[in-house]
Amino acid sequence: MTRNRVTATELAAAVRGGEISARELIEARLATIELINPKITAITQLADDARAAAAELDARRDRGEVLGPLAGVPITVKESIAVRGLATTHGARFLRDHRADHDAPPVARLRRADAVIIGHSNMPTLTLAGMHTRSELFGSTRNPWDPERTPGGSSGGDAAAVASGLAAIGLGNDSAGSLRLPANFCGVAALKPSTGRYPADHRIGPDEPTLAAQLFPVDGPIAATVEDLGLVHRVLSGADPVDPRALPIPAELGSDGPGRVALIRDPGGVGLAPAVDSALDIAAALLISAGFEVREVTELPAQAAALETFGVLINTEFGLGWERIRSVLAPEDRRYQEFAMARRPPGTLPEYIAATAALHGIRRAWAEFGRDHELVLGPVYADQAPYPDEERKSATANERYGRAMALNVISTCAGLPAVAVPTGLADGLPTGVQLIGRAFREDDCLAAAAVIERGGTMPPCPFVP
Repeated sequence: MTRNRVTATELAAAVRGGEISARELIEARLATIELINPKITAITQLADDARAAAAELDARRDRGEVLGPLAGVPITVKESIAVRGLATTHGARFLRDHRADHDAPPVARLRRADAVIIGHSNMPTLTLAGMHTRSELFGSTRNPWDPERTPGGSSGGDAAAVASGLAAIGLGNDSAGSLRLPANFCGVAALKPSTGRYPADHRIGPDEPTLAAQLFPVDGPIAATVEDLGLVHRVLSGADPVDPRALPIPAELGSDGPGRVALIRDPGGVGLAPAVDSALDIAAALLISAGFEVREVTELPAQAAALETFGVLINTEFGLGWERIRSVLAPEDRRYQEFAMARRPPGTLPEYIAATAALHGIRRAWAEFGRDHELVLGPVYADQAPYPDEERKSATANERYGRAMALNVISTCAGLPAVAVPTGLADGLPTGVQLIGRAFREDDCLAAAAVIERGGTMPPCPFVP
């Protein structure tokens, strides 16, 4: 697959080997940001210590120290993840001065691996304004392939930054496709890890997250290549006392080789765009040629139950604070969430308790399904990158958007890992697929995604004129 720049893996090797200094690498990337970022608004805040961090890496290498696996790699971090010294704004005006005095757990791990954090990246205000990455603090992020299209969300700033060469890696998060959607729309790759795979901290202030907020959102990487996803996966995996959810499970559990794949085309029942259907055919053919057994299915385990359970848990918990949150959102930013809550209103206490029980059954059903299918191949979204704000124009449009991304919700509800990988272009816009694995089998997802990547036809991404 064609690429327009060296990868994070190659950059780190060059810095470790002395072929380029970390300072030279970061200066070059900052110059690119100065030139390109005003055209796409992917990066929102630059880190004051990026140059100093790069200089320290060079000094350590000159002293003979062996640098880490991400030596000098420039990384952006979503506005919702704490970076020491920067405001964790979530794109909201009332949080513009909410400066972090410490790094979130995944950011700390990236630094320990000798990555250089270059700044924060844009997101929809409080992740509630819709699929398009537009915040009230920083405005709209544009898709580098077509500035009239959305880059997706809510980790759209990171996807646009990686696609346009502003960063080598983006750190975002995903609870219903927020890594996979923007990666798919911007022609890059993303890894949504299993629940409990990476430590994270999603608190805003001192309040602990409620049950759905503990179980569903996960932090993860966006990268130009699947190999780079694997590099970051190994850095982020493992236990951390800051987050009791994170488990001490090896990043790679060992593969028996090509496995069995269930191909699902339209789990949301909205119909696929021809380009998305073709991307699935391309991916399936590549997997078959590599020895995978691919069998098409019409339904996934507990499919309807997963969609309903996710909605009950999320909207019931969210509804408890909606009036307070609503008061700080602009009227146009409320619309998306209001449509979603009207479609699936907050549940009663018995409904909520029943949903917690249903969640256990959903995860059991998927574990049993995994005995016969190591992977699921399906769409990230039923169409290519749409125009901004279509999902908040009407109740009908909002419902279609939700169904078009159903596979993201289902896999999140099941707590499973997934990799989004591009397959090429159609009508000038990226196409791609996602691979969902068994719990903690990110290695299976990455191995299959690498097969698809190698056989794809992704050209270099153009910069926005």
